[in-house]
Amino acid sequence: MIFSLSRGRTAARCAAAALLAAATVTSLFAQPAPGASPRIDAIRKAGELRVGVLQNAPWLLENTTGTGEPWSGPAWLLANEYARQLGVKLRTVPVSHETKVPVLAANQVDMTISPLGETPERLKVVDFVIYSATSVCMFGRADNAKLGKANSVEDLNRPDVTIAYFTGGAEEGWVKERFPKAKLRAVASSGATAPIEEIMARRADAAPINRVPWVGLQQKVKGLAVLPKDNNCQSSTEKASPVGLAVDKNQPAYLDWLRQVAHAQKTRLDADEARIVGGLK
Repeated sequence: MIFSLSRGRTAARCAAAALLAAATVTSLFAQPAPGASPRIDAIRKAGELRVGVLQNAPWLLENTTGTGEPWSGPAWLLANEYARQLGVKLRTVPVSHETKVPVLAANQVDMTISPLGETPERLKVVDFVIYSATSVCMFGRADNAKLGKANSVEDLNRPDVTIAYFTGGAEEGWVKERFPKAKLRAVASSGATAPIEEIMARRADAAPINRVPWVGLQQKVKGLAVLPKDNNCQSSTEKASPVGLAVDKNQPAYLDWLRQVAHAQKTRLDADEARIVGGLK
């Protein structure tokens, strides 16, 4: 009996090991054959994957402590996965807001992992590997009856609702298009992420805020509510803009492989983004 039990446990361990090995193999996507992707051929030959880096929370954060990984976030996880599957080391290349796109055409990096919003203008010169999105929430006081009655963002588009926004802010044009029936209150930017003073003073019923800083604002200021309500607005599609890494144009085999790997890593990347957003203040 003891011998049989031992054999059973051994067999079970072997089966588990086989499943783990199979999972590891299947997680490695078939890379373009030699000659099919000049970019991948060059990366393999150099033994390194060059990535442009510039902090942009929550997708890429620099670690300035001097210990541990130099960067963190979904973009860093994805870059490391690419390097792992290619069997090369990862080399970071600092970029600026002005150079993070031009370095691709100049062949100074193989990809820019500093997170970029996909726009029609950028799509003319680079291709994207999308793994996230930025979007907008509408927030107000939880004790505001008008906000309390609203079940969706659309419910705020009423003549009796006042919506505050920063003049010249990123949401100004969107607010005017999204809420044509509401009373709009334009205010000068105070340097804050949203016109919170207008909300707390009850001069406005609701105001827009990017979904990422909303989580930190909610932690700092008690008694606020948000729309959309689901997932604390983290799944909002309001004013949504795709976010991802960028590569130079006209590299179809390289781009297809990068997108396959990113798709397979989506759950892991989403979890890491949620972890970072939850810790932002």
